[in-house]
Amino acid sequence: MDGVTVTGVRGRARIVARADGRGGTALPVLDGEGPLAPRRTRSAGAEARVMVVGAMSGPLGGDRFTLDARVEEGARLHVGSAAATLALPGQAKGEARYDVRLEVADGAELHWLPEQLISAGGSDLRVTTRADLAAGARCVLREEQVLGRAGETPGRLTSRLTVRVAGRTVLDQELACGPGAPGGWDGPAVLSGRRAVGQLVVVRPEFADGPVAARMLGECASLVPLAGPAVLVTAVAPDALRLRGLLDEALAGLG
Repeated sequence: MDGVTVTGVRGRARIVARADGRGGTALPVLDGEGPLAPRRTRSAGAEARVMVVGAMSGPLGGDRFTLDARVEEGARLHVGSAAATLALPGQAKGEARYDVRLEVADGAELHWLPEQLISAGGSDLRVTTRADLAAGARCVLREEQVLGRAGETPGRLTSRLTVRVAGRTVLDQELACGPGAPGGWDGPAVLSGRRAVGQLVVVRPEFADGPVAARMLGECASLVPLAGPAVLVTAVAPDALRLRGLLDEALAGLG
């Protein structure tokens, strides 16, 4: 761990996936410091699987977490988490930060499927996720945010998601919710009183030749093609379980 100071905890994890030359995927780098502990689980065919385990509560106010993952040419990596991430208030003042950086090379594939992020009352968390993909990369990236625990007013949560393909930005969006966020976040144009929101980005080279048509996925979800070989599914729901169902159904529909 980088250390505990009056401004909170510092922690970082790194994952590198590399083709092993025998049809599988090796993990030459699998390091975690402090609150972030990546662990290899049972592989599935050519795909290496990693579970990120939270070694302590948080992020709390003032904490700074960073997670970097790189998937090299020919490798396949699936990353999940052992439990939901719970943002909590802490003794240190100021917002907590959780920064995720993903790189996927040509001919590589990444499934980034962590559990939900829950914004507990009194917390203040800024999350940034940036994915840089080569032109021939494949990726499934899911983010889910839940505003407050049962019967609880949420904390403040700011989430920014940026996806670049072959050096071109195809998605750059930010959502701020909770106390102190810009007005309207809970209105009919955004969450409309719902407490779970999620995004699913799917990048496949074949989408460049056969773009997926935009469409509504029921009342609370939509699919929108992005510039280049990518699509974005956005969904809102009253709770985490229904949100996951909407995103899983959308992914299954893409084949």
